[in-house]
Amino acid sequence: MKKNSNLIFRYLLWCYKTTKEQLDWIDRKFTQIEVDRYVLKHLQKNKDLESNLKVNEFTAYIEAKEKRGLKEKFSDAKATKIKSEYLYLENRLQATEKAIIHFCGEKTLKEIRASYEQEMTNRILSARDHT
Repeated sequence: MKKNSNLIFRYLLWCYKTTKEQLDWIDRKFTQIEVDRYVLKHLQKNKDLESNLKVNEFTAYIEAKEKRGLKEKFSDAKATKIKSEYLYLENRLQATEKAIIHFCGEKTLKEIRASYEQEMTNRILSARDHT
């Protein structure tokens, strides 16, 4: 192993983490909306809850989240033109993954991806301030 291989690995890990977090910050709104709409559909089937204030608040929350997500990812009202900042993040992540493979190997990329997912899962499971 080269003298600076640990430094290279840590830098690549940092690049992957920070770029992936930025992409996830935007993309998760869209995956959450998909799940939220599914949950809302089932809430609305319950006639006792149909006009419930909480259901109405949840509906407004979903709509606001979608507007924020569209604004962060797209540069036009029809959501057809992806913002250059988002494209940059996508390209940076792809380039970082290629750099990881180049400097550390494909196995390391798989390990970094798995570690990232585990860290994000741990953050969710250990969070105490969100309900």
